[in-house]
Amino acid sequence: MGASSVSNRSAPEAAIPAIDHALHSRMANAIRFLAADAVEAAKSGHPGMPMGMADAATVLFTRFLKFDPADPAWPDRDRFVLSAGHGSMLLYSLLHLTGYADFPIEQLKNFRQLGARTAGHPEFGHGAGIETTTGPLGQGIANAVGMAIAERHMAARFGADLVDHYTYVIAGDGCLMEGISHEAASLAGHLGLSRLIVLFDDNHICIDGPTELTVVDDQRKRFEAYGWDTFAADGHDPDAVAAAIAAAQKTDKPSLIALRTTIGYGAPKKAGSASTHGSPLGADEIKGAREKLGWTAAPFEIPGDVAAAWKAAGARGAPARKAWAERHAKSANRAAFDAALSGNLPAGFGAALSDYINKIAVEKPNWATRKSSQEALEALTPAVPEMIGGSADLTGSNNTKSKVQSVLDRANYGGRYIHYGVREHGMAAAMNGMALHGGIIPYGGTFLVFTDYCRPSIRLSALMGLRVIYVMTHDSIGLGEDGPTHQPVEHLMSLRAMPNVAVFRPADAVETAECWALALERKDGPSVLALTRQNLPALRTEAWKANRSAEGAYVLAESEKGARKVTLLATGSEVEIAMKARDLLAADGIGAAVVSMPSWELFDKQTPAAREKVLGGNCVRIAIEAGIAFGWERWLGARGAAVAMTTFGASAPAEDLYKHFGITAEAAAKKAKDLLAG
Repeated sequence: MGASSVSNRSAPEAAIPAIDHALHSRMANAIRFLAADAVEAAKSGHPGMPMGMADAATVLFTRFLKFDPADPAWPDRDRFVLSAGHGSMLLYSLLHLTGYADFPIEQLKNFRQLGARTAGHPEFGHGAGIETTTGPLGQGIANAVGMAIAERHMAARFGADLVDHYTYVIAGDGCLMEGISHEAASLAGHLGLSRLIVLFDDNHICIDGPTELTVVDDQRKRFEAYGWDTFAADGHDPDAVAAAIAAAQKTDKPSLIALRTTIGYGAPKKAGSASTHGSPLGADEIKGAREKLGWTAAPFEIPGDVAAAWKAAGARGAPARKAWAERHAKSANRAAFDAALSGNLPAGFGAALSDYINKIAVEKPNWATRKSSQEALEALTPAVPEMIGGSADLTGSNNTKSKVQSVLDRANYGGRYIHYGVREHGMAAAMNGMALHGGIIPYGGTFLVFTDYCRPSIRLSALMGLRVIYVMTHDSIGLGEDGPTHQPVEHLMSLRAMPNVAVFRPADAVETAECWALALERKDGPSVLALTRQNLPALRTEAWKANRSAEGAYVLAESEKGARKVTLLATGSEVEIAMKARDLLAADGIGAAVVSMPSWELFDKQTPAAREKVLGGNCVRIAIEAGIAFGWERWLGARGAAVAMTTFGASAPAEDLYKHFGITAEAAAKKAKDLLAG
């Protein structure tokens, strides 16, 4: 597909008049007092940041940001990310003032109340105009890096006629103190993401007091070292702010604009102090601010001329959006572009999956499931061009790159594979940003033990309901000699405990392909694929008719010795052990069935009757998993036991470790017989 190099940025800006300073001040004050009054009404919140950044936000939304409240999902809109999510009333005020239908004044009056769209921190999905969930500091700026990657990739794939927008961020001192900001900013500089512009609210205040209590970083020099361009301006001088943003738009690097601001601007006694950060100002202080700034309107009332000016700002993007719609209607890339944004899998996906699974069912490969994953990717990535993969410097170990994927870098934004470097947290958050942008299905790999480094972003994937796929290999003591620092023990259970995360632990090549299909089909939440380092036997060798992993758990092998007396439950590499335990029990005349359980979450969605049939009613139940036993009691019933880990692992060959920790067929068979005898 041909990609046009012509930019379509000029039209909306050309119609913007010079700044009317008196009107600008009144428009900024509308933000300040909506924020202060909403926090006061809620008796909680963060008024200081919205008051301090009101001038900069007014400049951004009235002069630069490309958006149209009448079509908030317009694919080529600029993205605005409030990384400093505690200042949520800044965003809600802007959305209300510019005319977003989801944010009438009643929503602002109900700030932080149950059921309101105006949650304490912005939550994606609560209302149009909220591009991502923020609040955990640093996540927003890292999401924005992912959005900027997505914009460049989509532009390379479909052309500037359809994709040509910026990603803007407001970030505070806290965002830049968080370690994730280093990972994200370093990656952005490496990739040369020139469409990313960060407005740094440089107010010199943190919760404990002046930032000099905790940090002396020169943020401009820091970001310049990452390969960014940096600028500085008085955050309360609209001309200076506008000049800095205009300059940032013209560079070939990501940009940081350090805006020196006063937190709680306008508050007569508290401005510039930590007391404005996270508490209501109080009635007297708000009254004094109204007098100081000349704001006579009652709480939640906006003077007519100010309201009209803000509505005009909201309408400013309509011509650009209509021009885009005309280009979209005529584009040769329209069908593919729309298909990518729909999030639906291509028509050829099902055939690619079934052809591949039937092939491996015949070949019966004894692959590690990380290898099975790579082979599945070789079959699926050609069929699903939206899949953008990557790894945190473990490509050869995670097996996440397929033959059709070239590297995505500053010389080739059309590539489909990202070398994230040792930046697990940044990778996870950037993938969230890509998923939020649309048009991309991101997946990325590291070792399962390092989900601890990714965890805050995995949690946000789940909270936002994003299709992000985490390929986590080396999933147990089976990784062997690298030892307990790299051997996940508690990780499977900790991920299963997280709402809306689907954890898949497949047992062989067929199950791995099935789990990949389920992860790709799952549009409302993230998936974790827990994959082995060690080779495993082929267990599913029949002709493929249906995705059995979609059941969550199923009977892989029924009893061959009369009625079932024992159900052996296992996941991943331990299903092989369960099959051997079944043979041992059969040799003693005890009928046992093996249940493969690749996804607890999907099994939980089955009917109680279906679950009970799989589990075997009153049978003795033995769970086998090379992780902690905690949680298995959910499925074991009154006559059950677990063969599992009780400590951290150790450094040794995998076979020796399984014997040392008692994760064996013999141990499982003995527990079953003991329970039957008891």
